[in-house]
Amino acid sequence: MIGVVAACVLILLLFLQFYKNAYRKPYNFPPGPPSLPVYGAYWIVLATEFNNLAAAFRKIGHKYKTKLIGLYLGAIPAVIVNDSDLIKEMLNREEFDGRMDIILARLRAYWRKLGIFFTDSYFWYIQRRFSLRHLRDFGFGRRDETLEAVLESEIRVMIDMSIHGPIYPAENDVVKGKLIYLPHYFAVPFINGMLHVMSRMTLPRSEYHLLWELARKSLIFQRSSDDIGRALSLTPWLKDIIPKWSGYHALRSSNQYLIDFFTNLVSKELKSYDESHERHFLDVYIKKMKEELAQEKRSTFSVEQLVLVCIDYMFPAASAVQAVLTMLVERLLLQPEIQDKLHEEIDRVVGNGRLPNLDDRKNMLYTEACLREMMRFDTLVPLGVPHRAIVDTTIGGYHVPENSMISANYVMLHMDEKIWGDPENFRPERFIVDGRLSVASDKSLPFGAGKRLCAGETYARQSMFQVFAAFMQAFRVSPADGHRLRAPSRRIQGIITTIPEYWVQVTPRIV
Repeated sequence: MIGVVAACVLILLLFLQFYKNAYRKPYNFPPGPPSLPVYGAYWIVLATEFNNLAAAFRKIGHKYKTKLIGLYLGAIPAVIVNDSDLIKEMLNREEFDGRMDIILARLRAYWRKLGIFFTDSYFWYIQRRFSLRHLRDFGFGRRDETLEAVLESEIRVMIDMSIHGPIYPAENDVVKGKLIYLPHYFAVPFINGMLHVMSRMTLPRSEYHLLWELARKSLIFQRSSDDIGRALSLTPWLKDIIPKWSGYHALRSSNQYLIDFFTNLVSKELKSYDESHERHFLDVYIKKMKEELAQEKRSTFSVEQLVLVCIDYMFPAASAVQAVLTMLVERLLLQPEIQDKLHEEIDRVVGNGRLPNLDDRKNMLYTEACLREMMRFDTLVPLGVPHRAIVDTTIGGYHVPENSMISANYVMLHMDEKIWGDPENFRPERFIVDGRLSVASDKSLPFGAGKRLCAGETYARQSMFQVFAAFMQAFRVSPADGHRLRAPSRRIQGIITTIPEYWVQVTPRIV
């Protein structure tokens, strides 16, 4: 009898402790779901919408009737911002400019905090300012005739490959007759464009297979994690127990290709470096690194950091911009009338005697509007890269403890009926007002905002316009099987939003 009572008391105590832990939160923390063992409220997030965290947080916000969701992800206090105005406030406040120290960031950077994306404080400030300042000298983030010419040359090869067929074996994986394989078909112009910015070199067509592999590995890395880092970030010891299931194996192997690619590039430039002849961005960085080494001062500049800087600036070119165009082509298959309007505009503004260029952008309102609407309609990075509160602070009347994770749910902004009226409809015309492209009416934030604004926004917008406009000038797209597409494919939510790779038929246009 005594044993039964003791067991009941023990069970009661355990239940009380479980209940206490489940609802334990910092003072004046935003409302949100309770915590469960090991992963905290992450269990509930996954149960709400397993493959779409942004959608899960949208539902949880409705359930708790709150614009800010407060929860524990494992042992980490986290705040999800589910309101358009608060998202903009959060992104523009310096106290939220920190980054989380998670295994995803360490794994990709020699188990150190390197690069641009996942660093913060003085290190991030120095590296971001230096890299952006000097990358601009070589065409990144501004108009540059040399870079535009490189992109045009690569676009011509891309189009020629479809019209006249493959030359090298690897091209058969991307082009088969009238079919092209997305997103990899779009990869080369973007990647070679960034290589040109960094090193003033591009890989020839005979070596395109290296660029397609770079695109594949980048896509695998992007899909092997999510905005939070999945279970691996909350329980990093899983990498030693179930490396494949936890995503660690895919992250490590795909990242190693990127490391090797840019280590080889940097090594070649180190061997040929001549301090009297500054050729490109890598030379500028190497010069700065050698100067600080000679002064025997503590420096943020190193060979390893340069490799990670290259990777961080290349990642969007190797995966994100292609994802946008791939989803946009799918949208043309779903709404053929959009393709007709694009062709009418291209024929009227450009004709067929030359490729579209950035001077045409101001006159090709509908083409530009399609790109903007695509980035609103399918948010590329739904929760962004997680921020960290660097001090105790407040937002929206709630307390956010120092070192808490805080993320903006961009889907809430991009699907806000108060801003867009009919956000569930793909309607490029919403960005055209009185016959002009209205940038003021574009309240979307596909590249973020504030000091953490994506450094590659200008390059991405310009290069996407060049590639997409030229592609649509050259081809009419239709489903590979000849049947009209009735529904969009599933969205794969990793760090970025992607859709499964697919073949699409392209028919050369006679204008």
